Amino acid sequence: MKNMKKYLLSAVLLIAVCVSANAQFSLGIKGGVNYSTIDNDNLKSSSVAGYQVGAFARLGGGVYLQPELYLSSSGGDFNSNDNSYSAHVRFTNLNVPLLLGVKFGPKNLNFRIMGGPIYTSVLSQNNTFSQNFNVAYNDFGHYKNSTLGYQAGFGVDIGAITADLRYEGNLTDINPDFGQRQNLWALSIGFKIL
Repeated sequence: MKNMKKYLLSAVLLIAVCVSANAQFSLGIKGGVNYSTIDNDNLKSSSVAGYQVGAFARLGGGVYLQPELYLSSSGGDFNSNDNSYSAHVRFTNLNVPLLLGVKFGPKNLNFRIMGGPIYTSVLSQNNTFSQNFNVAYNDFGHYKNSTLGYQAGFGVDIGAITADLRYEGNLTDINPDFGQRQNLWALSIGFKIL
């Protein structure tokens, strides 16, 4: 994990240097909704709705670098195949994606495609398990404090208003004991203040 962080930081610095030669800069705020699922090998899982709110910066012209920092909620619901066990899991997260994107179109109507890594730190978790669930899966709720994943998506800018639709997947398990990985779809609206 340490080496991955070093490589990621080196790549970020290299991209920042390349983009800054022809740099345009904008800063903005964003908020939106997401629908997350925690995949599980042994149980049926279903999506839950969450939120995201934070800030972003954009550096570059046609090719840009977009670091972000935002709070979000995510999680999942689980049921056994016979519906006798159930669990409800919610996380409050601090997310730090670093996206590389390409934008095209006229000045006041840009279309964008972007992708890149995301680091997620779990700030708090709220788990509700049925009584018999805890007996059957006594180590189910042992979730990691952070994960590394990726985001990919597209967006549009209309003047100072920006909108994104993204998919987020995890490169690391949030619970290695059960092979659980979280993924989500996120829709956000933002406003460029600079």
